[in-house]
Amino acid sequence: MPLETFLALILFAFTTSITPGPNNMMLFASGVNFGFTRTIPHMLGIGVGFFTLLLAVGFGLGALLHTVPLVYTILKFAGGAYLVWIAWKIGTSRSLSDGKTGAQPMTFLSAAAFQWVNPKAWVMAVTAMATYTNPDYYLFTVLMVGLAFALVNVPSVSTWAGFGSALREWLSVPVRLKWFNITMALLLVASLWPMLR
Repeated sequence: MPLETFLALILFAFTTSITPGPNNMMLFASGVNFGFTRTIPHMLGIGVGFFTLLLAVGFGLGALLHTVPLVYTILKFAGGAYLVWIAWKIGTSRSLSDGKTGAQPMTFLSAAAFQWVNPKAWVMAVTAMATYTNPDYYLFTVLMVGLAFALVNVPSVSTWAGFGSALREWLSVPVRLKWFNITMALLLVASLWPMLR
């Protein structure tokens, strides 16, 4: 893969990873509600889950989805339903968690599994593989796409948890937290619209 193509791929990976979407909205809310440190497993789960999804798409799952579009449609709507449920949990949360209450941040495994039903993750994976792989050097270019996302995904998404964590003290006022969580829930549901059309 030529250097200019790899740099364009890095830019694509960075842009798609750092822009608003379901993962970043959930990390922002988690940073506020649980703090940065308790959100780290969620961030790492996103990175590992997306990396495995990306490689799976590169090694044949993308072709299956193209051949059987119903599978992709089912995944999109299952992901949408799960996101609505998460939005409900965020929107009805009324207190910051100190680790002693029943509320818990998303686990590593839950975040990794979520990538497989996250509509934005599928769009990113299919687009990256379709755009940046070369049939003549397919294995190598699939691995390069995976490497590019591995380099930028977790640092990009972690900025959202960091922003949320920075707002934690300001949002310790219950009425502010209430409206923040309701707003984040609505934004999370709104992030589905472009992907479910």
